[in-house]
Amino acid sequence: MYLNCHTGFSFKYGTLPVEDLFEEAIRCGVHKLVMTEINNTASYIEMLRLCEERSPRQGPKTATGKRTHALEIVVGVEFRNGNDLLYIAIAKNNAGFEEINRFLSRYNREAKPFPERAPDFDEVFVVYPFQRMVSEQLRHHEYIGIRKHELNQFAMYAGYAGYESKFVVLHPVTFANKTDYNIHRLLRAVNDNTLLSKFPKHLLAHEDEIMMPEEVLAYMFRRYPEVVKNTEDLLAPCRLDFTLKEDKNKKHIYGTPEEDWRILETETWKGFATRYGHYTKQEALDELTERVNRELRIIRHKNFCSYYLITYRLIVFAKQQGYDFVGRGSGANSVVAYCLGITNVDPIDLNLYFERFLNEERTSPPDFDIDFAWDNRDDIYRYIFETYGTDHVCLLGTHTTYKYRSILRELGKVFGLPKEEIDSLVDEPQHFKSRDNITELIFKYASYIVKKGLPANISIHAGGVLITEKPIYTYTATELPPKGYPVSHFEMHNAEDLGIYKFDILSQRGLGHLKETVKHVKRNRGIDVDIHRFHVFKEDEKVKDLLRNSKAMGCFYVESPAMRMLLEKLRCSDYLTLVAASSIIRPGVASSGMMRAYIERFHLTQNDGRYESIHPKMDELMAETYGVMVYQEDVIKVAHHFAGLTLTEADVLRRGMSGKYRSREEFQRVRERFFENCREQGYAQHVTDRVWFEIESFSGYSFAKGHSASYAVESYQSLYLKAHYPLEFMVGVINNFGGFYRTEFYFHEARMNGAEVEAPCVNRSEYLTTIYDTSIFIGFVHLKSLESKIAKEIPEERLRGGEYKSLDNFLRRIALGLEQIRILIRLGSFRFTGKSKQRLLWEAMLYFGNIKQRNKTTVELFDTEPKDYPLPVLQRNSLEDAFDEIELLGFPLCNPFLLIASPERGDTLARDLKHKKNKQVHIVGYVVTTKDASTMKTQQSMFFGTFFDERGEVFDTVHFPDSARKFPFRGRGFYSIKGKVTEDFGVYAVEVAWMDKLPIVNKRAEEFMRESFVTDGNSYSRTQ
Repeated sequence: MYLNCHTGFSFKYGTLPVEDLFEEAIRCGVHKLVMTEINNTASYIEMLRLCEERSPRQGPKTATGKRTHALEIVVGVEFRNGNDLLYIAIAKNNAGFEEINRFLSRYNREAKPFPERAPDFDEVFVVYPFQRMVSEQLRHHEYIGIRKHELNQFAMYAGYAGYESKFVVLHPVTFANKTDYNIHRLLRAVNDNTLLSKFPKHLLAHEDEIMMPEEVLAYMFRRYPEVVKNTEDLLAPCRLDFTLKEDKNKKHIYGTPEEDWRILETETWKGFATRYGHYTKQEALDELTERVNRELRIIRHKNFCSYYLITYRLIVFAKQQGYDFVGRGSGANSVVAYCLGITNVDPIDLNLYFERFLNEERTSPPDFDIDFAWDNRDDIYRYIFETYGTDHVCLLGTHTTYKYRSILRELGKVFGLPKEEIDSLVDEPQHFKSRDNITELIFKYASYIVKKGLPANISIHAGGVLITEKPIYTYTATELPPKGYPVSHFEMHNAEDLGIYKFDILSQRGLGHLKETVKHVKRNRGIDVDIHRFHVFKEDEKVKDLLRNSKAMGCFYVESPAMRMLLEKLRCSDYLTLVAASSIIRPGVASSGMMRAYIERFHLTQNDGRYESIHPKMDELMAETYGVMVYQEDVIKVAHHFAGLTLTEADVLRRGMSGKYRSREEFQRVRERFFENCREQGYAQHVTDRVWFEIESFSGYSFAKGHSASYAVESYQSLYLKAHYPLEFMVGVINNFGGFYRTEFYFHEARMNGAEVEAPCVNRSEYLTTIYDTSIFIGFVHLKSLESKIAKEIPEERLRGGEYKSLDNFLRRIALGLEQIRILIRLGSFRFTGKSKQRLLWEAMLYFGNIKQRNKTTVELFDTEPKDYPLPVLQRNSLEDAFDEIELLGFPLCNPFLLIASPERGDTLARDLKHKKNKQVHIVGYVVTTKDASTMKTQQSMFFGTFFDERGEVFDTVHFPDSARKFPFRGRGFYSIKGKVTEDFGVYAVEVAWMDKLPIVNKRAEEFMRESFVTDGNSYSRTQ
């Protein structure tokens, strides 16, 4: 009877989480319902899974020999143009679902409104709302839906006679109670960006759109039993027949399973000879051979050949194009992947845990995450779509949910709050003082929306690509976002439930800056650098020195303040320690206290001390990490060898770390089994509790060891380039725009390494930043107000017509307005002329003043110099250039400490802190980055800060709750800081007791500094 059910996936309309709709249906004894989200098919897999897990099979067998569930779902789509409901399409079967998906995808792709009349589907029923009955003759598959509040109107409808078989019950389900209805009203107003009081009531869902027992609904239509029967007859043949977890990926790459196997085996042994040909000991070779044979047997037995071959063909294409890549994920634990060249991490060398990668009990293939440079990934996408066909490939979607602060802002708007009050509400909700009835409602409903986990929209997964055997429309409709490639309506966990496993094709800036640095070294020094000599980089003393002293700004994955301090605490100078650090820094390990335990045990073992162990078996399983769980595979090791779970159960625990799986019954059953097994094996309860706490703490944030090792390889490549070619390296980092810090600090780091950082020059600068010997010329891309077209045209025209001879010559060759030329002049881009900025600005104004008298299209045979008028000498303050730079670049090129209005400089520099442990100091710093945090026990807000001092050297601060509350950060700039020097495993910081922001000498520049950057809770980030 329910032909039109919505969940929260009817974005900004429905209010029910999928599980709530399932529970409502079970409560009301509903046996069959139709999921009809508005213009998407995002929710049906989750509902299928719930029916599979929690709705026992009963009733007659289907054509495939399976019994139906107590609750059976049918899938359709509610088609709307904006707020205008057109019709509801209901799939009779899988073929009908594919028809709907293709139709919906085509209109999404073409960004056109849906037609007012549904197409002539073959295997789809169409229900039109009573209020917009079609004037043409209804086709055999078309019906008219009657709402219960329309029954009086229907009773007077003269056209009923003769069409009795075409009317059905249309009772939408959108919410469960009054609170849900209010949330619906709010979301509708948010969707239309209008005040709640102004939103038209007729565009809201009707208040009665709740689920009720079917017999109650049938009773409401008792005067029209034929309408009820029509509804039942429509639903009776409808059946969606998908087997969850059944492999739906591309099955064969070379036509047959046998041919796939032959090619995989051949290419693996070819790679084996390359990778391990240097082995001389027969015993070692025999062990390796057995490991490869074992992997190949499992890969073939589990039908994963095509998964490997797709990845292999992809990296072969990348190599042919000259694209660098990094293979990581759990697949990095595979020797076969190493032999095929998918990863450069040797699992044997690192003793990677085979069962994390693959085992006989595992149903899903291993993860292969392949990173490409950010400017190469679109070519990789293009290759995949062209190779496997657009009907069989799409990007993986993801579902973004409402975050508390963002929904607070949106609700503030629909309730009509002034902007200043909304800003205050969002910035400090816990300290918001102007509470009244309206703001209490805002807080109340924002909490409801976030707690429900309602999705806000469909977005794109970071890198997931799906390649299916049947057309992708068999399973989903697709969106076409600005990226230009179709995106599935379901997300990663839904795909896995259905039996489709993603390929992660990721992009990162790190590979881009490696490529860029190599290019600059070649051009600037004439040296060809091979960045793939990892075995050399590991032993390079300059690299070890950078690691040991944490001088890694700009280097992939090891530049953040937290990583810098961790590496110092571990005195890191070798590969294995860096591999461990790359995983220890992840939130799950760090926040649970396991990072602290690892550091303490590291130092104890370095000094021949003994640490207190949770249990000897934990030390045995994780000897390399001092009995501390650091990597994802540690969960599997502990679950299997410590708690006695099967490998399948252990993998359920690992997957449960994502959080998404934790509420699932499967995970809860394994959790109970874990504790039961530990009791049977005689472990003390506190030991079991502690081990479980460590497992839980991973929370989806840990890395597989092979993944960490892959990251460490790339870190070494960055470190080597910085150690030997620091200036070219910093230019590479700057030009890839993806580092942890603001661009300003990469220019600062270049200066600290001996560079002369020059303002943009029309005769030396390019669109991106470039280097000549030790001079770095800032690229035009960094001029905040300069039009992108002009920024690119300046170097292009210089290449065509030679250097610019003067300002007048420049203006004749580049078409731009007065405001744009003023930007270039104020930044000193014409300093080659030897003329002052004032003089150049006057000449520019004279040029544009006379422009009406010129015909710019006239071809002149000879350049004529403009008349040189005498001008009075105009005085210019030495800091005016810095203020222009702050306004136009976002930062000054001089030592920023020259801008402080006060002579205050404190009594300590960063280099002195190690000599003043436990002493009170006064230090002045320029803020580099801040990080929000919370105390472990009381969850009070606190901060960490990173600054550099007058000499440009970095120091760190800790702001505990009392200090953070009394002396908060007030944006970018200079701070006078007083506090005590603390030391933790050789890392020094200032525990702040007092802090004040220092003014700079130019108020306008101070405003620009404040407006250019906002705190995001992790760092100050540039707003574009």
